[in-house]
Amino acid sequence: MSNLNWLHAPVIVFVYARPEHTIRTIESLAKNDLADETQVHIYSDAPKNEKAVESVAAVREYIDSLPRRKLFKSVKIVKAEFNKGLANSVISGVTEIIGNYGRAIVVEDDLVSAPDFLKYMNGALGYYESDRRIWSISGYTNSSKMIFPKDYRSDLYLSYRGSSWGWATWRDRWDRVDWEVSDYPQFRKSRDLRRRLNRGGRDMADMLDLQMQGRIDSWAIRWCYAQSKLDMLTVYPVVSRIKNIGLDGSGTHSGTTSEFDATIGKDASKCSFERLDLDQRIGQVFRDQFGTGFDHTVMRIKKHAKRLLGV
Repeated sequence: MSNLNWLHAPVIVFVYARPEHTIRTIESLAKNDLADETQVHIYSDAPKNEKAVESVAAVREYIDSLPRRKLFKSVKIVKAEFNKGLANSVISGVTEIIGNYGRAIVVEDDLVSAPDFLKYMNGALGYYESDRRIWSISGYTNSSKMIFPKDYRSDLYLSYRGSSWGWATWRDRWDRVDWEVSDYPQFRKSRDLRRRLNRGGRDMADMLDLQMQGRIDSWAIRWCYAQSKLDMLTVYPVVSRIKNIGLDGSGTHSGTTSEFDATIGKDASKCSFERLDLDQRIGQVFRDQFGTGFDHTVMRIKKHAKRLLGV
């Protein structure tokens, strides 16, 4: 990994009502090589209902202990007075911090990081900032599904889809997102635009439809839609620096699955930054994480059948 002295980006952590997950997320981050040189900003959302009051209180009691433990260069905590929901929390929180610092690393409360996560993310932010093809940096790779060609030698690869599981970007990219998706009527009717978005996964166009219908509340699909319109790419590590521990039924927006498991190392992994080209072989494997062409066809047939039958 490069020894260039990049400015260390602030880390933004979004927490809600999962104290055990939050503790594992923060404690793994504190074990990172650059933890004592990193400013951490924690956004704690307020309870959505009475059921969440006790859990939110437990999370807040834990994060309140962090400044005096001096695990990081600094810890600043913002506690919402009313429930914003994850999408609004992320959009407003990242906008605030990235506006002040020009770049940011973002994690949510269910992401365990490898010891070199911060070094990898800061190095990538520095190296790729001037590469106008690059939209964002991901710390996560699906170790259970991403099989790389035997002749692939790079420590990194590119994808058309940004990741929301341990990611980073720059202010000039973040500011280009139209969170209202004002051109959605044109997108909805355009096969070309839908196909373009689905280069990152065959679920994406349908997910944007659900967002605009008010059936889901996702900042990430709007973020990825802006990336697609601009034809930009996300840098991923061959060796994941992030493991999601929240797919255990505990999350507001996630069920229980092992489909996206990742293996992270306990020691710093080698990572050489270089100019990358999109490898279509890897792109195909990446898309298939989110449903093969056959899976997508079956899903669409079922959807149309339900409409015809009125069920």
